Amino acid sequence: MVGALGTVGAVETFVVRVWLPARPGALGHVASRIGALRGDVVGIDILERGGGFAVDELVVTLPDDGLLDLLVAEIVQVDGVAVEDVRRVATGRPDAGIAALEAAAALVDAADEDRLVLLCERLSDLLDADWTAAVDAASAAVVATAGLTAGVVPPEAAWLVAFLDGSRHLDAAGQSAGAPGDLAWGWLGADPVGGSELVVVVGRSGRPFHDRERRQTELLCRTTAALLGTTAAPAAAVVEEVAGAEGVPAA
Repeated sequence: MVGALGTVGAVETFVVRVWLPARPGALGHVASRIGALRGDVVGIDILERGGGFAVDELVVTLPDDGLLDLLVAEIVQVDGVAVEDVRRVATGRPDAGIAALEAAAALVDAADEDRLVLLCERLSDLLDADWTAAVDAASAAVVATAGLTAGVVPPEAAWLVAFLDGSRHLDAAGQSAGAPGDLAWGWLGADPVGGSELVVVVGRSGRPFHDRERRQTELLCRTTAALLGTTAAPAAAVVEEVAGAEGVPAA
């Protein structure tokens, strides 16, 4: 779906994360339950597949937020379906795929000195994070932050560096298999001039990161690294890969 996901008239918009069995018709049964409550599915993102399940994120509008508890109760009546999380979102919430591409385009357009902070801001918004931090692994110093939720204290930089140093072998797929569910990260590589080694870490409690979100994090970090010259990957090639990951045909 292209464009903004919003509300029409007096409706409320929610994002519902569901675990669906890998069985034909499971999503259709869920959509039917939503429709029975006069709800409408206006967006779908597939976050992860594997182990006989798919994790989908449904953007749902309801005519009355008082129907939310009933909505969840109806969805879990579908055999094998579980609800991971439900949250209200603002009117005009952009489609997740378009938001990722807009983030990549904004990074390309930004000045070098603004890119690291912009990357943290865009990842924080894209992933609804509690916090996002860019850390210099060489000095164990936090060099940029964004999206710090009130009352949430990110881990100390030294702890993050120690953890990430032991997790260098994990790509986005490896993170999903062997990393804490509340952290996602991407390496930007070493600065050949300044000697820093940058990694951007995103934290979120209550909702684990899934494959698609970890891949988005990895690719936007690679895009930024290419633009800053901390990697040999050409920036245009990485942005094209972001587009491909979001299902947009390459030019």
